[in-house]
Amino acid sequence: QSYCHRLQHDMYFLTSTSRLNEQVVDKIVLQLNRVYPQILTNEEAEKFRNPKASLHTRLSDLLKHLQKKGDRHCQEFYRALQINAEQLFNDLPSRKILKTPDPTEIDTDKEQYVLNDRGPVFFLACFSVAAGLALFWYCCNSETQVIGRARRILGFSPIIIGRHVRNICMLYLEDISRN
Repeated sequence: QSYCHRLQHDMYFLTSTSRLNEQVVDKIVLQLNRVYPQILTNEEAEKFRNPKASLHTRLSDLLKHLQKKGDRHCQEFYRALQINAEQLFNDLPSRKILKTPDPTEIDTDKEQYVLNDRGPVFFLACFSVAAGLALFWYCCNSETQVIGRARRILGFSPIIIGRHVRNICMLYLEDISRN
């Protein structure tokens, strides 16, 4: 999308009341007049900085004038707007259109939220199940001789493991030790 079309799209937003104050418009006009490449001549700059005309009229005339001059002039206006009123530049309707994400692109913030929406209790529950299964597998392995130590650990863990689960594990360990 060319800068002239973007400026035409943003014109109503920029000329609406209280978006740009007189000082910011004067800074933009001076920048377009003084910075290389010179976009506005001295006469044009004086015309657009005339305090006798209303701000709305001067700004509308400036935007129309820049659109007639071409894409390069409109691009320099956007650069001046970004330098002198960055928040307004970021809020432009044409900028919001440019910022819309590609529908095929993955939104990392949303994806991060989806992966982490379960909370810490879910994590602790999964971790406890995994640790219990690892301990169970380790104790059931015939090559290891740690059943006595495992019984002592499980015997002192009523806080960590619920009483019912602990009793089941103890019964299982006693059954294994008999065999």
